[in-house]
Amino acid sequence: MKQNIKIPEGYKNSPLGIIPEEWEVKKIKQIADYYSGGTPDIKNENYYIGDIPFIRSGEIHKESTVLFLSKEGLNKSSSKLVKIGDLLYSLYGANSGDCSISKIKGAINQAILCINSECVINVFLQSYLELFKNKYISKYLQGGQGNLSGRIVGNYLIHIPPLPEQQKIAEILSTWDEAIEKQTQLINLLEKRKHGLMQQLLTGKKRLKGFTDKWEKYTYNELLKEVKRKLIWNENELYKLISVKRRSEGLFQRESLYGRDIKTKKLRPAKTGDFLISKMQIVHGAAGLTTSKFDNMKISNSYIALVAKDINMLDIKYFNLWSKTPKFYHQTFISSYGVHIEKMTFNFKFLLSLSLKIPNIDEQRAIVNIITNAYNEINLAKQKLESFRQQKKGLMQVLLTGKKRIKLEKNEN
Repeated sequence: MKQNIKIPEGYKNSPLGIIPEEWEVKKIKQIADYYSGGTPDIKNENYYIGDIPFIRSGEIHKESTVLFLSKEGLNKSSSKLVKIGDLLYSLYGANSGDCSISKIKGAINQAILCINSECVINVFLQSYLELFKNKYISKYLQGGQGNLSGRIVGNYLIHIPPLPEQQKIAEILSTWDEAIEKQTQLINLLEKRKHGLMQQLLTGKKRLKGFTDKWEKYTYNELLKEVKRKLIWNENELYKLISVKRRSEGLFQRESLYGRDIKTKKLRPAKTGDFLISKMQIVHGAAGLTTSKFDNMKISNSYIALVAKDINMLDIKYFNLWSKTPKFYHQTFISSYGVHIEKMTFNFKFLLSLSLKIPNIDEQRAIVNIITNAYNEINLAKQKLESFRQQKKGLMQVLLTGKKRIKLEKNEN
């Protein structure tokens, strides 16, 4: 027996649930025009020597493109032109369901749908498609695999408020978009500043005030030693396993398994201050410092754990920062061998024979403090950015579905 759903005053039932009385529910194909593009023959170089930006699905959020088409390339393909302000929607692969207001006047490929409507404001529709992206993907793509199409997108059901209310909602969300954009720009500036500090301070090109001692050259073998701690195996113990991300992005807990569920029973504990190197992924920057968050979690035999031989000669936090530099990346690359970069074998002994120049321990610690502060500033800025995104998402959930109404002036109705 179905329960009677109480509908609040001023609302009505619809195919998408309870909505305001003035709102409608329609398919995108009922309220918008849309088209996808195409790709000129990649074998014809003349098609790609021009000044028409060629937008691909991964570039719909950007202000520039990698490729440019000639007029001949555009005319002899199914690529279509779009304007600044058009709504672009990604149809293919990992970008499926992404959407953005175009910042580029150019041409699109077949993986992009351009959507325009006279009765729905593009900013409103873009926000709506962003909010319900996962819903559409799970409904129309099996396990997130496959491609969307104009036919599929045309059948999306959406809420449609009257234009004045759409405009107000779009203005509110655009304010948050501006805040998000400014915060993103700030993070980019902070990242550039941090990168510059590392380039200058970790190479001695810029010295900190009060430090004049000559930097000394050491081999890695003189500074570092490998630690191999033993683990008393327990089939019934839950082991927290950690790995290291590529591109020097630090450690992460990949999973937790009971000893009985682990086939290769050769784990070792990592301790705070261990510098971990992935023997299989070091050429991709898979190395990082074990922080207190990961203390005593377990690593496999595919990792090398290093500590300073003499803590008065090398601060391991300084070495962790050094490991993020192009010089160290190059040293790990030449210490590896193999035909394919994804299958290269790391020669740790060879790396130990290579060298670096370091300042005295006091200057190392001063450099660590400055760069760590730069990292902390970036992390705080990223937290603020995430807060903006969550606040915008919360507003979208109530404004785009009519759960929260916006008061309009009489002359706006």
